[in-house]
Amino acid sequence: MKSTDEFFGEKNLNNASPKVHCSKYWSWLSDQTYTELTKAKKEADFLFRRVGITFNVYGDDEGAERLIPFDLIPRIISEKEWSRLEKGLIQRVTALNEFTNDVYGRGMIINAGIIPPEIVYQSSQYRPEVHGLKIPKKIYALISGIDLIRAGRGDFFVLEDNLRVPSGVSYMIENRKVMMRLFPEIFAINSVSPIEHYPDLLLKHLRALAPIGVDEPVIVVLTPGIFNSAYFEHSYLAQQMGVELVEGQDLFIADDRVFMKTTAGPVRVDVIYRRIDDEYLDPLFFRSDSTIGVPGLLSVILKGKVTISNAIGSGVADDKAVYPYVTEMIKFYLKEEPILQNVKTYLCRTPRHKNYVLNNLHKLVVKETHGAGGYGMLVGPLSTKKQISEFKSKISNNPNKYIAQPMLALSTCPTFNNERIVPRHVDLRPFILNGEETSIVQGGLTRVALKEGSIVVNSSQGGGTKDTWVVK
Repeated sequence: MKSTDEFFGEKNLNNASPKVHCSKYWSWLSDQTYTELTKAKKEADFLFRRVGITFNVYGDDEGAERLIPFDLIPRIISEKEWSRLEKGLIQRVTALNEFTNDVYGRGMIINAGIIPPEIVYQSSQYRPEVHGLKIPKKIYALISGIDLIRAGRGDFFVLEDNLRVPSGVSYMIENRKVMMRLFPEIFAINSVSPIEHYPDLLLKHLRALAPIGVDEPVIVVLTPGIFNSAYFEHSYLAQQMGVELVEGQDLFIADDRVFMKTTAGPVRVDVIYRRIDDEYLDPLFFRSDSTIGVPGLLSVILKGKVTISNAIGSGVADDKAVYPYVTEMIKFYLKEEPILQNVKTYLCRTPRHKNYVLNNLHKLVVKETHGAGGYGMLVGPLSTKKQISEFKSKISNNPNKYIAQPMLALSTCPTFNNERIVPRHVDLRPFILNGEETSIVQGGLTRVALKEGSIVVNSSQGGGTKDTWVVK
């Protein structure tokens, strides 16, 4: 396995000159003492605690809320490099939206033999209940979070597509606010693209999805409740957009409409930005044991009386078994060559791929096709013989449930850790708002694996976050 210094470094720590677009920042940083940075780190932690930016870890016996570690050193991307990324992201989410409309409609890509039907129809995220539904503006996934990694010679690759309930945008915004408060002087000498207008863009896109005949839509954010790991973000976005944050118990169905309970009486709801997974949204159609959904919601959606975003069924496009076919989707629907490439992926449902994976688990990363958050995965090179043996049994017993990818040489970014600056592996999640006009704020959530040698950046697995700068 490579040592950390052998990976692509976005700013070389070994006395090499920084790239032009980040030279001003590094000139400033070189004048800072470790004592000053340590003091700033403590202040940043205080600010995040005061705002309430915490998360819950599923399965944590203590059940305590944790502060997501924040790194003081930003990730800096040149405007030229970002321009290419943005074009690739818009291309990708456009194709994914075409795919979702297609598989719930005519199924042209399946009929053309480009993607096997079982990949779609056996996905746990495929919702036959919405087949044929006319989605407003034909936008299934209004909000997408596309996970990017940098590897090899510094090229960006798409690692995952997140189209169900992508999270993390509140951390992106708050990271910037804290950086501007702690170090206002560096923003005066660096031309950093703004990101704080994201909630305004989100509100604009949600308003555009209003049902026919509704000019001034009532919009709500639907949350599972305070015990959800991303509850802070749900509350934050509702507050920033100036809309109500509601739970399932706050809504009810009457006369084929959705209403919100208020002290002034029922208020009709037109657009729901949901942060609840499909299967919990309506106990009459999906999981009957759900206590966080709205009974009868799907029937109102099917009649076009309320819009929900992201639309029910969007998750079929981010199933990890669908991921290997996204580049072909771009060619099929858009008649274009993909700008951003996938990571090589082995589908364990395919006998040839399964045999290769079983014989090479020690050098592969294995994921559940429907997994998220860094759970249910195996990082072969960092795993014990016992862990590898256990996964071999899991894959042999249920190959359809797993995919595998080579362990890539993820890029590293300088990170302030225990009063010293060290390289740590990172990924990047830009947020794309799809619609008649596709919007992307210039930046994203950079997640960093704080443990030395680790490539798992998820906060639930000990990762942290950085501010992400796009500079001229």
